[in-house]
Amino acid sequence: MHVQEWLDTVPAAAVYAVVGLVIGLESLGIPLPGEIILVSAALLSSQHAGIDPLILGACASAGAVIGDSIGYAIGRKGGRPLLAWLGRKFPGHFSEGHVATAERSFQKWGMWAVFFGRFVALLRIFAGPLAGVLRMPYWKFLTANVLGGILWAGGTTAVIYYVGIVAESWLKRFSWLGLVAAVLVGLTSMLVLKRRARSLPGQSAAEPETVPATD
Repeated sequence: MHVQEWLDTVPAAAVYAVVGLVIGLESLGIPLPGEIILVSAALLSSQHAGIDPLILGACASAGAVIGDSIGYAIGRKGGRPLLAWLGRKFPGHFSEGHVATAERSFQKWGMWAVFFGRFVALLRIFAGPLAGVLRMPYWKFLTANVLGGILWAGGTTAVIYYVGIVAESWLKRFSWLGLVAAVLVGLTSMLVLKRRARSLPGQSAAEPETVPATD
């Protein structure tokens, strides 16, 4: 079942909880489709009066910030052996190449890698645990984590919500235009047929009479 269709079958409170939980687990370091869940829920909120986009954005932001913070604590305690263990469990996401790429980003950009990493799928999973493994000062991590989490989660919710509103309004206008066009085509066809029908008797009357042959 499509994610949005599934979310539409559960209560609004469950939607908030699922979005916050999935994003939190993804931020913690577990490869889950947090962005897909958030986009689907935000689009649903634009079509469903029972889902408040403000509450949705707040839950997503909280999940992102809390998840990243837990990931940071786990990474700081587990160190590099944790990355090796994750590489064995999730080779598609925590391979040596991916870890090396993320580590280079952290070494080059520092706390900005945490901030901008929120907007990149790969770094979104790595940011918390890797910042802890590299022992980034917590105040730097927390600042980038809070700002990035709120901007990504709240911004994504707002953008998708308003896109959904505009799209729905456009589709409604399009449906009305289609209805008007269909009515005009029908009326035009009817008038053309009536005009042709009226011209038929005149054509038969205008035909020349047959002159009888003379003896």
